[in-house]
This record gives sequence, structure tokens and C-alpha cells, in this order.
Amino acid sequence: MTKELYKPTLREVFTIPNIMGYIRILLIPVFMTIYIQADSLSDYRLAALIAGISAISDFFDGLIARKCNMVTELGKFIDPLSDKLSQAGMIICLGFRYPFMRYAIALFVVKELFMGVMGVIMLCHNGRKLNGAKWYGKVCTAVLYTGMFILFVFPNLAEGWVNAIIGVSILFMAFSFIMYIPVFHKMYHEA
Repeated sequence: MTKELYKPTLREVFTIPNIMGYIRILLIPVFMTIYIQADSLSDYRLAALIAGISAISDFFDGLIARKCNMVTELGKFIDPLSDKLSQAGMIICLGFRYPFMRYAIALFVVKELFMGVMGVIMLCHNGRKLNGAKWYGKVCTAVLYTGMFILFVFPNLAEGWVNAIIGVSILFMAFSFIMYIPVFHKMYHEA
């Protein structure tokens, strides 16, 4: 027996949470362009405002989906995709300004590649997928957004503070990455 390919209905495509996800994806080049071309404090603050709206909408889209019974398979794909793309856009912007952020970029890429590859392996191996983010993934996301938002809003922070914020972000990313390894290991060995 073959599985049918999931085809979302028009109604599923245009749920409020999914539209919020699409908007978050569209905001990425906007805040990146403003931040990278910034030449005044107001430019940095505008980029921070747009990135902040994106981060806040990430929290509310899931809440709306659950409360209003708008959870869809498409939404389960769009939400983490827009989340990771937004995070990637922010850390890439900060990588242009702060050399230490390049270590966070490298870890982010490794972690997200691992998560993506393991997700595909799980689907192919036993048809299972990770059922939402774990608490440590959510904490990592919150810490990463908070740290990056601070760096966006206060572009003139002392180097020591900047490196401390980036270091904390790296620690939480590494912790989350390490915690997901046994989860995928267990999923792989379950029939």
C-alpha cells in the first residue's frame, strides 16, 4: 500500500497562523537589508523592531493555532521553517558586525543540519517525526532571540557584553543540540 502525498486544502494554506509564518519569512530580507545597510542608531532600532515583531509572532502563531483549532500539517512545517530562517537571518546579520558570532553561525548550521537530516532519516526509517520542539529547544530559541534582539537594539554595547551574550547563546545551542541526540537515537530504535 502506498501513502498518498499530503495536499493541503486552500483553507489550511490560509489559516491565520500559517499567514503569520509567511509574513515572518517575508520580513527576513527586510530586517536583514536594514541591519546590514544601517548607518545610524535609528536604522539598527528599526531592524530590531521588525525582527522583534517576527519573534513575537512566532510565539503567537502556535498559540492561535492551538486555541482556535487551526493546527495543520502545513503549519507544522511552516512554523519551524520560518523560525529557523528568521534565526539564521538574524545571526548572519550579527556575523557581519561581531566576529565572535561566526562561531554561533557555525554551530547553528551544524545543529540545524543534524535536526533536518535526522528528521528525514526518521521518516524514512520508521515513518515517525519529532512531535514538536522539546523544552530545551524552546528555551534555546528564547535565549537566542533574546540575545540577538539585545544586540540588534544596542549596537554599541561593549565588546565584553557582546561576547558574553553570544557565548550564552552558543552554550544554549550546544545544550539543545546535545539533548536532541538521544531523542533521535531512541526514535530510531523504536519500531
